[in-house]
Amino acid sequence: MLKTIDRLMQFIDYAGMSARQFDLSIGASNGYTLRMKKNSASIGSDVIEAIIKKYPELNLVWLMTGEGEMLNPDKEVLRTGELPLEQQKEIERLVEAKLKERHEQELQALLKEVTDEIERRQKKPKK
Repeated sequence: MLKTIDRLMQFIDYAGMSARQFDLSIGASNGYTLRMKKNSASIGSDVIEAIIKKYPELNLVWLMTGEGEMLNPDKEVLRTGELPLEQQKEIERLVEAKLKERHEQELQALLKEVTDEIERRQKKPKK
């Protein structure tokens, strides 16, 4: 029996996106969808809400229960795999730039945390 995450992966594939592109498109952390798939985990209601807002063509009943059709017949579908190659490359470039920016921010925060810890240890009186 398919779980919600399995049906979501079907939709991502249908839309011609990578899981990473999908995660970024809904504001989820990089790797969220693949982690949920790997762990057969449930998708949080906040993520479901973000999915439905971003992809109104996705049939919520189908996503949650498997009943009915994947797509709402009255909604337009975005399939990035059908975009011109130049636009696909631009999307991928933007995704890479965002990931790099997030990574640099995380590294800077970690560096500050380590530096603060070193300073605290140096200020402690030695016994």
